[in-house]
This record gives sequence, C-alpha cells and structure tokens, in this order.
Amino acid sequence: MSGSKPDPESERPTSLGIYDRPRVPSVTGIEIAAFVLSLIWLVVSVVFLVMPDQEQGSSLIVTFLAVFMPVAMIWVAAMAMRASRIMREESARLQTAIDAIRNAYVIQQQRAASTYEPTVSKKLDEIAETAKKTEDALATFSSKRSAPAKVAMKHASTGDQTSLELGISAEEIAPPLTTDVFVRALNFPETQDDTEGFDALRVALKDRKTAQLVQASQDVLTLLSQEGIYMDDLRPDMARPEVWRQFAQGSRGRSVAALGGIRDRSSLALTAARMKQDPIFRDAAHHFLRRFDNMIVEFESIATDAELTALGETRTARAFMLLGRVAGTFD
Repeated sequence: MSGSKPDPESERPTSLGIYDRPRVPSVTGIEIAAFVLSLIWLVVSVVFLVMPDQEQGSSLIVTFLAVFMPVAMIWVAAMAMRASRIMREESARLQTAIDAIRNAYVIQQQRAASTYEPTVSKKLDEIAETAKKTEDALATFSSKRSAPAKVAMKHASTGDQTSLELGISAEEIAPPLTTDVFVRALNFPETQDDTEGFDALRVALKDRKTAQLVQASQDVLTLLSQEGIYMDDLRPDMARPEVWRQFAQGSRGRSVAALGGIRDRSSLALTAARMKQDPIFRDAAHHFLRRFDNMIVEFESIATDAELTALGETRTARAFMLLGRVAGTFD
C-alpha cells in the first residue's frame, strides 16, 4: 500500500556495503591549494631567481634546486595532509562499522533468546509442575493408606506386626542427587532437544536447595541476556580446584582472585552499569551470589578436583564469576 510505512528491518542493509571505502575525489582543496602555491612560487622564482641568475651566469644546479625544492616540499606536505584526512575518515567509518556489527549481533542474539528462552522456561515449568503433582500424589496416597494401616494395627492378633507410615515427602523417597547430574543441571540444556540436559534438570529440581539455586541462576541469566551478555560468549580464565576449595572454606579477596576470570570488558561494564541502575537486577544478583556461596560450601566437601573443574565450566559458575567480580567479591 502506498500509505504504509516502510519496515526499517526490511530496509536495513544486508551487507556492509554502506561501509565500503568512500570514493575520494581525484582533486581536492588540498591539491588545488598546493597547485596555486606551486604556481606562485614558480612565477616568483622566474622573476627573481632565474632571470637575474642568467645575467650573472650562476650555476644551473643551484638555480634548479632553488626553484623546484620548495615546490616539492609543498606537494609532500599536501600529500601528507591528504593521507591524514583519509586516515581520519577511514578510522571514523571503521568505528561506525564495528558499532553496527555489534548492534546487529546483539539484536540477533536477543531474537534468538526470545525464541529459545520461552521454550526452555515452558519446559522448566512443566518439569516443576510434574514434580509438584508427584509430591501431591504421594501425599494423597499417604493420607489414604495411613488410616487403614492404623485400623490394621488395632485388629492385629500377633505382637510382631508393624505399621508402615507413608507420610513421607518426595525429597525423602527420591534417590540422592549425584554430582554429575547436579553439575549438568547447573549448565542448563544446550538446545531445545537436549534430552540429557532436561532430564538432569528434572532430577535436580526435586531437590529443594538445588531448585532454589537453579531458579536464581535462571533469573540472572535472563536479565544478563537483556544486555546482550550470554555465558557461551564468555571465555574466562579457569581457576584451579584448590582455589574453589579456598573460596568454599571462607577465603575472600586476593587469595581467590583467580575465580574472577572474566576478562570481557564490555560484559563487565554493562553488568556494572546495570547493577548500579537497576535495583531488581541488583537484588537478583546478590540473591544468586548467596545461593551459590551456600552451594559451594556443601559441594566442595564431597566433590573431587575434576568435579570442581566441571562445575567451573557451567553457565551458572560463569555467571557467578561475572557477578562476583562486579560485586567486588574477589577484590
């Protein structure tokens, strides 16, 4: 339709053609000024140097140098000024291109996250709902079976009969959470089809403490993604297992500074700014850090060095490194 507004997304260039090298005019003001100065000097030289020298019979070489050396210097200065101007323009154009590429990447990542995160969140909600239904069903089963069990106790004719109390929570009858499943859950599913990742989450969410940490981690990861910060893009310097153990045993400051291995300045700056300006983000970050502190104290006592290393490579641990460094935990 003629009255419809153009879609900015459809009009956005699909390549970086707008950032190609600009067409520099063959003749600019610098060349014109150099040509005028050269012409003026040549006229002055002919009038005041060449003609008198012919009468006096002075050396041709000296006359040549006196006439053309200043002209050469004028053109050298002109070319230097032209090159300097072109370099400044190219530098500004390159910076614009870099900013455009980064903005396009952030937009692309946000779009990808907007389609991925709802699906993951939906599956997480389904897992939590399934766990809740299982617990409710166990509680119902317990309430229905406890009364007949007590009646059976009253009518028992022998003294060696015992009753089985079924008032047990889902956590008590669930198998213990293994460290590999725990670590896998803290890394979250890789894709929507990551069956192993979702199975690990399903098992981990049955543990109350783990479920609280997973929820806190998911909250901060979602908030960080709003700034275009994704844990997969970070490549932190990995800390040795003994540093994790020192942190779990209460060490703070420089002795555990290796845990703050995030070096990406852009992510650190964006996170620090969000921490200062957004109280919701700040509260979520501190809540997550407290949950992680409590977790690492218990996990360190039972984990091997290899398991501590694997924990440090999860998305949850990377979020801890980033937020901990911004919050000054490792200073």
